[in-house]
Amino acid sequence: MPHGVLFRGNVEAIIRKNLINRGYIKGIIGLPPNLFYGTGIPACVIVMDKENAESRKGIFLIDASKGFVKDGNKNRLQAKDIHKIVDVFTNQIEIPKFSRMVPVSEISDDKNEYNLNIPRYIDSQEEEDIQDIEAHLKGDIPKKDIDDLNQYWEVYPNIRQTLFAPSKRKNYESLIVDNSEIKTIIFEHDEFKKYSEKINKTYSEWEKINLFLLIKIKVGTNPKKLISEISESILDKFSKVKLIDKYDIYQYLMTYWEETMQDDLYLISQNGWNVSLFKVKNKNGKETKEWDSELIPKDIVIRKYFAKQQEELDDLQSELENVEQQMQTMEEENQGEDDMLSEAKSDAGNVSKPIITKRINTIKDDSEYADELKILLEYKELLDEKKKFADQIKTIKAELDKNLLKKYNDLTESEIKELVVNDKWLVAIRDSINEEMEQISNKLARRINELADRYGTPLPELSKEVQTLSKKVDEHLEKMGFKW
Repeated sequence: MPHGVLFRGNVEAIIRKNLINRGYIKGIIGLPPNLFYGTGIPACVIVMDKENAESRKGIFLIDASKGFVKDGNKNRLQAKDIHKIVDVFTNQIEIPKFSRMVPVSEISDDKNEYNLNIPRYIDSQEEEDIQDIEAHLKGDIPKKDIDDLNQYWEVYPNIRQTLFAPSKRKNYESLIVDNSEIKTIIFEHDEFKKYSEKINKTYSEWEKINLFLLIKIKVGTNPKKLISEISESILDKFSKVKLIDKYDIYQYLMTYWEETMQDDLYLISQNGWNVSLFKVKNKNGKETKEWDSELIPKDIVIRKYFAKQQEELDDLQSELENVEQQMQTMEEENQGEDDMLSEAKSDAGNVSKPIITKRINTIKDDSEYADELKILLEYKELLDEKKKFADQIKTIKAELDKNLLKKYNDLTESEIKELVVNDKWLVAIRDSINEEMEQISNKLARRINELADRYGTPLPELSKEVQTLSKKVDEHLEKMGFKW
């Protein structure tokens, strides 16, 4: 329903009052704006339930208006948003700024008069980041701002002591390290390392529990049932870990499921652990000579079995790019009237080896063209190097492609399972969890840097610096003939 039914007057107010007094409204869930097609206004879900209505003494309210992502020109609830709403409503969990059981007595009092507008009962607004005037004037960081990071200090208590010391003034603390060292200190501290180990251990426990389920996938396996089981398992495992949000971890799994894993599971449930290859199409939709596999992309097999060849290819590609960069630099330096490469260019403006060789042979015995000859010889040497690296890359690529094709044809079922489950699925999920952990600690470092920058230089010092710089400007202007 639109939110208007929660607070409009007249006949709607009478209907709302009767529903509340009879206990028919079990809960209300406020949703984000621009969620549904055809309207940009926010909507709400009103849960009506006559069961035990006579004994119902309150209405459970959820403000889920901030849990969404932009998807084109619409907003969209993510899997984690939906799961959180369902969990919180089903278990009637009260979370500050998100959910609350509101007594009917509060809804019906003189202040509210049966108005069910959610912001009346749940303040979901973010706290304002208040500037501290005394800190601006005298320096140091307000203790309240540091205490607001308590969720971090519960996990990293000694990191706080490493970064801050009590100020001479009450309710303030001093940053005792350089701003540039904050992130390094956090990431290299034993507490951060122990927390990382705890996250890795929690993930490893989940992986151990679910590895058997993934390896036992076969023709006829129900992908939806499987993802439900392993996603609930990851929620349960990370529910006891502080600082990291279990729903964020759940979302990483569900995002990977939607993007990749879902298609893989449907392929396996229909065709078994078989690898099929396909021709890569160009932007016009036509097949090329390139090929790949949907279930096990080439890069995974290369990383597993042909890492040395790939490293050799990467080194050669780097060398080739370096040569091309040098050629580009020479072309940029030789432009206009002083273009030493002009006589070696085709009508299209490109320098080719036949033309440059012919030009070199023409001027090599003429001292008047010594500078041009030097440039042409350098450029020709780069052309030779470019061809050498390009030929080597082509040869190794062809050999690698041949070896890859043979390996795909020789893969056993156990090798396919190892590649898909461990080297594709679990690696991707593990990497995303590690990324989330780093983001959390980066957020802490950014906030401390923000506070340090804000209060690092007291106002009197800034004023003094401005006066000093203004004096220097006046002196320079006076030397230039300007007097104030």
